[in-house]
Amino acid sequence: MNNSTSSEPLLRLQALRHAYEPGHPVLDNLALEAGRGECIAIMGRSGCGKSTLLNLISGIDLPLAGQVFIQGRELTAMDENERTRFRRRHIGFIYQFFNLLPTLTVRENVQLALELNGLPLQRASELLEEVALADKADAFPDRLSGGEQQRVAIARALAHDPLLVLADEPTGNLDEDSGTRVLDLLRRLVRDAGHTLVLVTHDRETASLAHRILQLRHGRLEEADMSALSSSLTRSHAG
Repeated sequence: MNNSTSSEPLLRLQALRHAYEPGHPVLDNLALEAGRGECIAIMGRSGCGKSTLLNLISGIDLPLAGQVFIQGRELTAMDENERTRFRRRHIGFIYQFFNLLPTLTVRENVQLALELNGLPLQRASELLEEVALADKADAFPDRLSGGEQQRVAIARALAHDPLLVLADEPTGNLDEDSGTRVLDLLRRLVRDAGHTLVLVTHDRETASLAHRILQLRHGRLEEADMSALSSSLTRSHAG
């Protein structure tokens, strides 16, 4: 039974702490709340822990300390099998490098998310129509452009109607034109379905999709000063 209430945030992170080396925390007492249908962009320099944070939210990894709640359920209290089942049903993950299975067709990549959840497979065809790839349904991923592969990855991530969508640099491996089209698609699909979206990015245009833009700095999240952040990111890329 779900014990969450309508006023409870869909996502709540409480005092998260994580480190790869003793004495050098990547995340330090980090907290975050996101409501239903909200989109949050997380920015920050390379290596600051943005992707690590998504892995902790999804339950792929566990923090050294702290708690992750999604719809009132604590992922950090689950064992690995329970987290896998929860993630499979309630979370959609969009990766920068697509992570499509090369031996499956476009349709089969999307159907896999449906099959794992016991959902009707015909929804794959509907989603491929929505991402304008119905004509590529029987193609293999290596026959698609980068932008097309990312659109398949978006369709797969949304196929099972997840509560929470996580996106790790969703346009970071695309050219500007493809990135713009992917952003427009993601904006529309997330808005129409009412998904909660947390995305990490270096790109200000990508971040503009969000209701809130946060900066990950010294292991904690704070409201982003966009002018200061832009200068910081420019220096980071220059290095």
